Amino acid sequence: MIKNLLLVLLGGGLGSIARYLLSYFFTKNNVTHFPWATFIANSIGCLLIGLLFGYIQKNNLQNETLKLLLITGFCGGFTTFSTFSLENIQFIQNQNYNLAIIYTLASLFVGFLAVIIGFKIFN
Repeated sequence: MIKNLLLVLLGGGLGSIARYLLSYFFTKNNVTHFPWATFIANSIGCLLIGLLFGYIQKNNLQNETLKLLLITGFCGGFTTFSTFSLENIQFIQNQNYNLAIIYTLASLFVGFLAVIIGFKIFN
């Protein structure tokens, strides 16, 4: 159990650092009001989880270490549903209803598509 927790901790820490760096880059360089950092992090995370799951399934791997480190840990730390939700609440509070709808629909569409593409690469 301790080994599993450490794998999730390591992967989650690295994923969180990667998301922080992505957010930092977009905060420094973003001139739009669209939350690109969260959108891109969630999209990349969806692609990664599709790739990893497809690879694991195609190769019939029962490797719990890989799943804990990369899927639960890294992808879990890199992606952020809570920030996505908060950003939508902020759009609504600022009466940016169209942007909230576009952001929500684009995030869902791109996220599902990215998982499917990642999965199909290995299957």
